[in-house]
Amino acid sequence: MKPSIPKGTRDFSPTEIAKRNYIFNTIREVFENFGFQPIETPSFENSNTLMGKYGEEGDRLIFKILNSGDYLKKVDNNLLQDKNSAKITSVISEKALRYDLTVPFARYVVQHQNEITFPFKRYQMQPVWRADRPQKGRFREFYQCDADVVGSNSLWQEVEFVQLYDQIFTKLGLTETVIKLNNRKILSGIAEIIGAKDKLIDFTIALDKLDKIGAEGVTKEMLAKGITEQAIEKVQPLFDFNGSNNEKLQQLSNMLSASQEGMKGVEELQFVIDNIDKLGLQSAVLELDVTLARGLNYYTGAIFEVQTNKVKMGSIGGGGRYDDLTGIFGLKNISGIGISFGFDRIYLVLEELELFAKVELSKPKVLFVNFGEDEALYCMKAINKLRNKGLKSELYPDKAKMKKQMNYANKREIPFVILVGEQELIDKNYTLKNMETGDQVVCNMDELIRLMSK
Repeated sequence: MKPSIPKGTRDFSPTEIAKRNYIFNTIREVFENFGFQPIETPSFENSNTLMGKYGEEGDRLIFKILNSGDYLKKVDNNLLQDKNSAKITSVISEKALRYDLTVPFARYVVQHQNEITFPFKRYQMQPVWRADRPQKGRFREFYQCDADVVGSNSLWQEVEFVQLYDQIFTKLGLTETVIKLNNRKILSGIAEIIGAKDKLIDFTIALDKLDKIGAEGVTKEMLAKGITEQAIEKVQPLFDFNGSNNEKLQQLSNMLSASQEGMKGVEELQFVIDNIDKLGLQSAVLELDVTLARGLNYYTGAIFEVQTNKVKMGSIGGGGRYDDLTGIFGLKNISGIGISFGFDRIYLVLEELELFAKVELSKPKVLFVNFGEDEALYCMKAINKLRNKGLKSELYPDKAKMKKQMNYANKREIPFVILVGEQELIDKNYTLKNMETGDQVVCNMDELIRLMSK
């Protein structure tokens, strides 16, 4: 049988790992610079932790894990004959792979609330899984890099997250990214004034697809969900909402003047936009987008999404405020806000734009050629000393032909090779060869450490 891997998953070569680590390290450095602390949670959770937290579409994409042992034994025969997969799943599967990092984080906060100092700023960089249809930039197994703050209602957190996005993408060389901003209270206010408040989720899920299926597609989906033509007519201006951020805010103020919740959303957006204008951004652009909904049930305030216009790709980041997320696990009145980086999409964007030029593959600085057992032991003693000094060193494991060992050094782009033959053993020296220039120098251990440390 020809070996293969599941669709939507990937193997990574040493070169790809080096590039991925470059992104991880850049994001981690900025997270910690902003005061965030790392945590990790299990790759799978109890099903009841995850189910019902992401809406109907999200629940469908959660990978379920079959119970251990004879998982069909407890299933009622009538249930089996009905062939209702939804009903059977709850009996045969009690655990599921995590869909994102936010809900597990909320569970973590509730479970460890007595150990946490609030406000709690955490970051997390781990894989998540979604039973989605694989396509460019969309995988079934992928990494998310999240930063969240819980225990603070302050809108300065929203301002900081805009700055965080800006600083990370600037450091990665991905300039002119667009940070889209909206507020769930705006969407609730719009739903209220058009008389569709009871269909808020359906309304926002459809509206969120405007850039993908267009105004006609959104209208069709809203009608299918039971939203009236009169209500859709009132929301038509949103399908072509132009102007500066402040001009858009003014239009929203006029539209939402009869909605208390909607006006609260306008006020919150105004605070973020005004302060970002005063503080400035390094390379990103902040854009108010009233169609942005992100279709997730738990957002209650600000909503973020990041895109790049340089490559045709979906969002490369997103998040928002979720004031009542921990409430679903029994911890009330804990406000939270967080953002996520779409790690794998960011990788594809940097690759396409050739922004990995400075990333080097992990490799030794020096390779010791193997001429035999006595020479190898002598070399290993030197390697131990070099490694203790933090100098990456390696012995070619086999007594192979000189040409083969040199080819190995060339292919791995190892800059120096050390030759230890009979004369070097007698003199207790080393012959150091520069692979780029071909120059050779004979030196003792102290001189070798000095030369390698340059």
